[in-house]
Amino acid sequence: MRNVPVIALAAAVATLALAGQAAAHARLITGSPKAGATVAAPKELKLQYSETLVPEASSVTVTGPGGSAVATGKLVLDAKDKRTVHVPFSAAPAPGAYKVSWTMKTADGHVTDGTFAFTVK
Repeated sequence: MRNVPVIALAAAVATLALAGQAAAHARLITGSPKAGATVAAPKELKLQYSETLVPEASSVTVTGPGGSAVATGKLVLDAKDKRTVHVPFSAAPAPGAYKVSWTMKTADGHVTDGTFAFTVK
């Protein structure tokens, strides 16, 4: 019975440590186009994250109608906001559904990924 408080304390410390690690990963704050939006053909993707990014170790891919790869230019870090990246489209996206898949490495070394979709009218 004496070990119960020690085990409970150890479990609480472990939980807090893991929660801190999980919170340290970058989150997509906002994108342009926004997730789920229907928009006119955008010239670029603009993605803002919760942490400073390392563009050389980050990537964004876009698939379009029918699951085909969409040609994009190089991912570029915003000159004024190191948490924002720009990804230009090589050509105007045709009407249809698009999926954006991203993997971002942050300045503290964490890597995280995610996806969102939008539609071009």
